[in-house]
Amino acid sequence: MDINIQNTKLCGEIRAISAKSDVHRFLIAAALAHGRSKISFTTLSADISATVGVLRTLGAEITVCGGDGDYTATVLGARPVPQDCVLDAGECGTTARLCLPVAAALTDGFTMAGKAGLAARPFADLCTAMQSGGADCSSDRLPIRVRGRLTAGDYTIRGDVSSQYISGLLFALPLLGGDSRIHLSTPLASAGYVDMTLDTLSRFGVTVEKAADGYFVPGGQTYRPVAAYAAEGDWSNAAFWLCAGALGGDICVRGLHLASRQRDRVISELLQAAGADVSFAGDGVRVRGGALHAINVDGRDVPDLCPVLACVLACADGESKISGSARLRLKESDRIASTTALLCALGGEVTPTPDGFILHGKSILPGGVCDAANDHRIAMCAAVLACRTAGGVRLLGAQAVNKSYPTFFYDFQKLGGTYSVITNG
Repeated sequence: MDINIQNTKLCGEIRAISAKSDVHRFLIAAALAHGRSKISFTTLSADISATVGVLRTLGAEITVCGGDGDYTATVLGARPVPQDCVLDAGECGTTARLCLPVAAALTDGFTMAGKAGLAARPFADLCTAMQSGGADCSSDRLPIRVRGRLTAGDYTIRGDVSSQYISGLLFALPLLGGDSRIHLSTPLASAGYVDMTLDTLSRFGVTVEKAADGYFVPGGQTYRPVAAYAAEGDWSNAAFWLCAGALGGDICVRGLHLASRQRDRVISELLQAAGADVSFAGDGVRVRGGALHAINVDGRDVPDLCPVLACVLACADGESKISGSARLRLKESDRIASTTALLCALGGEVTPTPDGFILHGKSILPGGVCDAANDHRIAMCAAVLACRTAGGVRLLGAQAVNKSYPTFFYDFQKLGGTYSVITNG
């Protein structure tokens, strides 16, 4: 779908959608639990649907009821697992990375598959770790055929490639007969997401101990069902609205836990540091535009924030730098390249670096035509940035938002945004 987005300021109040990182983790743990668990959440995105599909193929009975804004998933876990099944992760890297080790702990043989975009992304470090534990992987890219079941023992893996590799192992290893250890050969990046995994495991009665260089995981544990749970609000997606406020609007996002394990909550501090007016009330964060100025950002623990932060800083006075984010090149798109392409297409001044961006701010960008690069975050960036363009934005491939936030443009209109559809193709 290609759309024209007008240069309208966004104002008003909106409720954060549920954090898909929280929903993914609950669903996986619930599928491993002996009994029935239930979670309520707001948004059934393509990514969450991919995890539901994989867990159903692994034998879990999952019923999803409701509609936009109010979904409930009931999970009956610890069911028989079919042999030689094909697990389709669609375009969701989270589904594939978390479920690869889990499936290898449950069955002697399966194939993890996915769509072309996900198949282009490497899984080498996770596959190497799994092979050291007895699960042979046919390739380091999807489709990956796995033969042999994981065994208890020592697992060594890099901590700076994907925190989801560590989370996947943390879900799987408690199921094994003996104790295991995860040794991190490099410092852990995006540690907040692993902390979320540890919180989920604890919620389901599973114990993991932090060690000097990783984690100690006692074996032979049993996941206990959770009768009812409401997913957290998503700081990562809320960041787009908060950034829209910083770009000259006035937006309050409700339903956010200010003490959340989600590291992306730091967006409020970063916007305040850049000159935006940020205030807090209960579960709400309000951001209003201010005189934006340059800042330097270390994106090591918050890579998902970097594209939209780059859009804000492209409109801030002075030279800003975002660094520490080389992993952006391994996302749905090469987000260093696609964010650079977006900003250049709209008249921004940005220089890509190996691990981020150098941005020379302009108060108003000319606007123009840009491509979402089949990446949900790039599509949302374009919509948010339109308010600081002279001529608006023509966005190609706007349907990319369905991956994580299918109601994005509905909420965009609720906040006063306007757009028109050019083609639904």
